[in-house]
Amino acid sequence: MPVLELNADDQYLVARGDTPLLEVYRALPAGLFPPFPPLELPAGVGGLVERGGFAQTFFFPAEVLGLTFETPAGHRVVAGGRVVKNVQGYDLVRPFVGSFGLLGKAVEVVLRLRPGRAAALWRYVEEGPLRPRFVWEAEGERLAFHFGHPRELERAGYREALRIEDELDYTPLFPNGMGVGREGPVKDDRFVWADGGVAPEPSPAFVRLARALDGGRA
Repeated sequence: MPVLELNADDQYLVARGDTPLLEVYRALPAGLFPPFPPLELPAGVGGLVERGGFAQTFFFPAEVLGLTFETPAGHRVVAGGRVVKNVQGYDLVRPFVGSFGLLGKAVEVVLRLRPGRAAALWRYVEEGPLRPRFVWEAEGERLAFHFGHPRELERAGYREALRIEDELDYTPLFPNGMGVGREGPVKDDRFVWADGGVAPEPSPAFVRLARALDGGRA
């Protein structure tokens, strides 16, 4: 199975990089949530991690506890682990998250899970005193997803009349891959996501890190 391991007690999940996002949701018990909203995006869990997440209003790299990735030259790298305090030596998890493939392709990902008594996906037309965990725009409509205590949802602007019950699948919007552009059908606080878009320009230091992991090759 693409979902390789689920530990509800320690609140983490191990998934193959090609696991669809909605398949993760279907594998979870009630009351536990992954660090992304209930929708489908290109390239599954691995693509999500390589792009640095989607729509989150929190620090996404902290939700990736560990991963195995393959560099462009074919070297396999194991980083992090299955618990929060697992870093020994260089921390390669956080540089990989949001690297847009420069460091390689995610083969296996360990995600932190968070508890919540209630959850809702809704049309975000009324902002409350609490910001939802996820906020984005798709094809001109602003949406939000939040999980936590039921009162938190109300404080985040949720109303039953605004609720969306259908599963969302944005993969048809990106037949040539999901990248960054000036215009696109989906956007969040970080980027406008465009079909066939490109990766942000990496810093020279990041390029040097990619070459070092790949044995000196670009």
